[in-house]
Amino acid sequence: MPTKQELLKQPIQHIDIKQHNVTALVDAMQHMAYSSRDLARAASIYERMLRDQECGVILCLAGSLISAGLKQVFIDLLRNNMVDAVVSTGANIVDQDFFEALGFKHWIADELYKQGTEDATLRELMIDRIYDTLIDEEELRICDETTEKIANALEPRPYSSREFIRAMGGYLEQEGKTPARGGADSIVLAAYEKDIPIFCPAFSDCSAGFGLVAHQHARQGKPKVSIDSAKDFYELTQLKIANPTTGLLMIGGGVPKNFAQDIVVAADILGTEAPMHKYAIQVTVADVRDGALSSSTLKEASSWGKVDTTFEQMVYSEATIAVPLIAGYAWHKGAYADRRERRWSRLLEPVTA
Repeated sequence: MPTKQELLKQPIQHIDIKQHNVTALVDAMQHMAYSSRDLARAASIYERMLRDQECGVILCLAGSLISAGLKQVFIDLLRNNMVDAVVSTGANIVDQDFFEALGFKHWIADELYKQGTEDATLRELMIDRIYDTLIDEEELRICDETTEKIANALEPRPYSSREFIRAMGGYLEQEGKTPARGGADSIVLAAYEKDIPIFCPAFSDCSAGFGLVAHQHARQGKPKVSIDSAKDFYELTQLKIANPTTGLLMIGGGVPKNFAQDIVVAADILGTEAPMHKYAIQVTVADVRDGALSSSTLKEASSWGKVDTTFEQMVYSEATIAVPLIAGYAWHKGAYADRRERRWSRLLEPVTA
């Protein structure tokens, strides 16, 4: 049997869109067919979205994206005012991004170990697998324990996931795990420093869930920290009401996609006529024929009054291929240059921000 050290030796390297000018390539793709042309149109819509000074941009993340090498892409979008809010699965934000911010890494699995035939060996070594990527389970337990530590330090009350994730960013800053002090940069940290809200509407479905379970178990019969998903929904709806013109950049589907789309309907229920999302892009490999949320088209969302169809584009492509091209195109075109910071977290915490 190999040792853990022998298997965890080649780290995932996060692609840096700043180092690769893809504008000529993407421009050429608009004259091709199939997914190439769709991707080129999506890139042009994202550029248009950023140049629209009235538009607030919401980034949606589903699937294992950070572990796959896309972390730096999303950090660059946050730090360059190319995203104003994030709606994500908890795994991307906690198990993967916060996990790396604590100093840990994701590792490349060799061909033998990505086939699944050696998963029993991985289990014995306390190594977890995400297709062709490996994680040290013992390090992941430290991530669980850190979220419990953060919960223990908070005033016992219900929190939105946004509030809890902001506390995670504060923890990284206070513990000195910042780029300026030699620590790894992260989405959680960048969002904290830029006052960009991050929502994980199914927050307990991740490493933080284990930390919160441990926190609540230790406080049976006592006041405790809990996560209020309805507060998440209400807060994100308030942002839509405050900034009626919005665009969605959705990677994957699932809960983040539906949550971000539904705020248009929620605003109407609250008595405010909010316009449909003006811009929408979705990158997915889900098959529309199964009727699942991840594959439902943006035109279908229009029938629900969620997304306008003038500037919408589905891109049927795997995210690690499409996202660097779409994001890199907008970055190298300088679409963000005149874009102002919105610091939406301050709208939700006007007293404490």
